[in-house]
Amino acid sequence: MLPCNVIVRELADGSVEVSAIDPVASMSAIENAELHGVAGQVRQMLSDVMASL
Repeated sequence: MLPCNVIVRELADGSVEVSAIDPVASMSAIENAELHGVAGQVRQMLSDVMASL
């Protein structure tokens, strides 16, 4: 259950804003090293996508 929420919204001026929840930060309270590794991989993938926008 890794939250990877991405929010896309149109602003009043017609521009578009994209934001994403940091999966590492959202998983920090869970004590599971394997999950933390996956969260780090997902963080990198989300970061790559955001950088390409």
